[in-house]
Amino acid sequence: MSYKISKTFIAAGIFLAASTVSAFAGPLMERIEANKTIRIGFANEIPWAYSGKNNSPDGFVNAHTVGVLKTMGYTNIEPVVTDWGGLIPGLQANRFDMITGGMYILEKRCKNVSFSEPMAKVSDAFMVKPGNPKGIHTMEDLVKTGAIMVAVAGHNTVDLAKRVGVPASNIIEVPGASETLAAVKAGRADAAAATYFSARDMVEKSNGAVALSDVTKQPTTRSNWVGIGFRHADADFRDKFNAAQAKYIGTKEMLAAVGKFGYGKGVLPDGKDTEWVCKNR
Repeated sequence: MSYKISKTFIAAGIFLAASTVSAFAGPLMERIEANKTIRIGFANEIPWAYSGKNNSPDGFVNAHTVGVLKTMGYTNIEPVVTDWGGLIPGLQANRFDMITGGMYILEKRCKNVSFSEPMAKVSDAFMVKPGNPKGIHTMEDLVKTGAIMVAVAGHNTVDLAKRVGVPASNIIEVPGASETLAAVKAGRADAAAATYFSARDMVEKSNGAVALSDVTKQPTTRSNWVGIGFRHADADFRDKFNAAQAKYIGTKEMLAAVGKFGYGKGVLPDGKDTEWVCKNR
């Protein structure tokens, strides 16, 4: 399958009011019935979601999403790449129909996005200088040491750091993952906060320039669940997606599709549903 990929860049931070859910088919089903593409929006966040060979929607969240859609009989898919901050505004503005990219299900996002049931449970980690001289493994370590943290603007780690007590003056926000790595390498930041998968990938490719914190020291109460995002108006399609995902997730076919991107059985969600996650994260 080949893909024609689109690029769109949308100003971050703009959240439009959620559409009223229709009693009839939502806009996505209307597109499908009109033989239009299903537009999947994502930012280039390796290994979660990124544009691969022949413009394929690569990364384990994309592989999972495409796999679920295939079981539903849908293969007319159009990948749309944007910056991370443009994902939710772009979804609300109908620039794409679904968002992947490894987005955590969070209470504040649930107000603007109708998430699928979780497809993964993960934790965060830090990229640090070799040897981890300041012993940074948790947000509390940042507070104790007065360390400077860098993170992608809009990521959950920014709000979490502030809640834990990291001063805003000690937090650098940048547009993307590559900028977080550059900040640590250049000494502008002591640690880069990211998802475990993103941090591990960048550390492995850094040729020893940075190291990975000990993820086992992360509080289990800070684990996060990943979902696929839909417009509230597409609740009908989301429900169909959830039904198909329930049959697909954890199967040999699914694990084979996502395994090459680092997703294993240990990442499978633990039974918490989206309603619970929206209230507790």
